[in-house]
Amino acid sequence: MALPLRHELKFLITRTQFEVLNRTLAGALYLDPHAEKNGGMYHIRSLYFDTAFDDALYDKYAGVMNRNKYRMRIYNLSDREIHMECKTKFGSLISKRSVRISRDLAEQLIAADPTGLENTRSGLLRDVYREMRTNLLHPVVIVDYERIPYLHQAEEVRITFDMRVRTGLNSIDIFNPHVPTVPVLDHDETILEVKYNRVLPPYIADILSFACPEAVQSAVSKYTLCRRYEFKE
Repeated sequence: MALPLRHELKFLITRTQFEVLNRTLAGALYLDPHAEKNGGMYHIRSLYFDTAFDDALYDKYAGVMNRNKYRMRIYNLSDREIHMECKTKFGSLISKRSVRISRDLAEQLIAADPTGLENTRSGLLRDVYREMRTNLLHPVVIVDYERIPYLHQAEEVRITFDMRVRTGLNSIDIFNPHVPTVPVLDHDETILEVKYNRVLPPYIADILSFACPEAVQSAVSKYTLCRRYEFKE
C-alpha cells in the first residue's frame, strides 16, 4: 500500500514571531483536541533510534533525499500511550507510519531486542526487526519538547510550535520523568512546522507571511540538534 505523502515546511522563529503568529492562528484555525485537554499544549518525549553507523544522523547531514528515522514516542511523560514510528523523507515530501505498542514491547525495543518481531502483523515492526538484525538499530537519544498544535480540514493542514527543545544526552530511559535534560536552542527560539497534503491554502500562507515576514525556511532537525552534544570536543 502506497504511503500518504505530505509537504513539511520548517522555520526557526523568534519569541516575538511566535507570539504574533500564535495569536493569529488561535483566531483562524482549530487547536488540536489533545492540546485542549492539556491547557493548550502538550509535552512530547521521543526516543530516537539509529544504526551502528549512525546512518540517520549522517544521511541528514549529507542531505540524502530518501531516508528513514525511527523513534518511540510518549506524551506528557506517561506510558499509557506508546507509539513506535518511522518518519520517511522522499525528496521534499514526508510520510509517517505509527503503531501503538505495549510497555513490555517498548522495553524490549529499548534493549534493542527484536526477538519475536519477525512474525508481527505490523509492517513497521517488521522493518524495525530487519533494521535491528541487519544494521543494529538501537536507541540513541531522548528528545523532549512542548508543542502547540493547530489544525484545519483544508488539505489537512497541521501547524505546530515546538518549544523548549531539550536533549537527554546519553540517557535512553524514556519512561523516567527525572532524566536530566539540556536545552538545545536559544531561550527565545521556537521551531515552526507546517504540514499539508498537496497545496497550502492561500489564506493560511498569507497568515504565515504576514505574521512572520522575515521567517526563513530551514532544515532544522530536533534529532540532529539533540545529538550534536555527543561530538563536542
